[in-house]
Amino acid sequence: MSLSIPDLVSVRARHPEAVAEAAARRARRPLLGASGRLMIVAADHPARGALGVGDRALAMADRADLLERLCVALARPGVDGVLATADILEDLLLLGALENKVVMGSMNRGGLAGAVFELDDRFTGHRAQDLARLRFDAAKTLTRIDYDDPGSLTTLESTARAIDDCAAHGLPIFVEPFISTRVDGRVRNDLSAEAVTRSIAIAAGLGGTSAYTWLKLPVTENPDDMGEVLETSTLPAVLLGGEIGDDQEGAYERWRKALRLPTVLGMVVGRSLLYPAEGSVETAVDTAVGLL
Repeated sequence: MSLSIPDLVSVRARHPEAVAEAAARRARRPLLGASGRLMIVAADHPARGALGVGDRALAMADRADLLERLCVALARPGVDGVLATADILEDLLLLGALENKVVMGSMNRGGLAGAVFELDDRFTGHRAQDLARLRFDAAKTLTRIDYDDPGSLTTLESTARAIDDCAAHGLPIFVEPFISTRVDGRVRNDLSAEAVTRSIAIAAGLGGTSAYTWLKLPVTENPDDMGEVLETSTLPAVLLGGEIGDDQEGAYERWRKALRLPTVLGMVVGRSLLYPAEGSVETAVDTAVGLL
């Protein structure tokens, strides 16, 4: 990193306009490069209070360490960009780490991990107008649907309006849908083929246009089901990483199979690359890039 943490703090305190200036001069690139594939590193977990990685409850709480890991990942060949909230993206802007990268802003972070209101996932992050003003390249929304929770209707409506707003600014929006439920008070996402199929059908129909909508999808419990599941929509899709535990190789194999499907154009992966169970960030990122 070219700036130290004290330097970042000083710039933020004395020259807050530096963020807008860095955004205005940032070199941009198309969403899809020559390969037609996307590899995005995700780091929007902290803003939802999800700081844990494996058995380390506060692994992502060290901002200097997280920024260093992100800068290492972004510098690797084949990494196209990053997904994060405003605070992290603006740190990376000031560090000069976002040149010629796809910059994706996270829109709804109100559903704090473990909270009684976790499924009331309000849009507390980037708005479409913020992303357009900063010349960022795409948006992302988490859309969890619990058939037993009336608040899911609000999430669906808010997501639809976010899709409309992004389309009005010509911004691609990556919608991450799940059918969710509470088990012993904790939110669980259903990764069965039927549930993922249903979530795709619901998400693809949100908003007044789907022209700028992408889907960000999990691999189903049985990876062999993914081909049939993805027949539900013609929208372009990327795979999400999520927690993969100690079975890194098993996760790579699941991703490898799904990446062969025609609507899957890339991956958005976070903790499993930034905090790999084994090896370095460089090795984990290079292995994931190799799957593409």
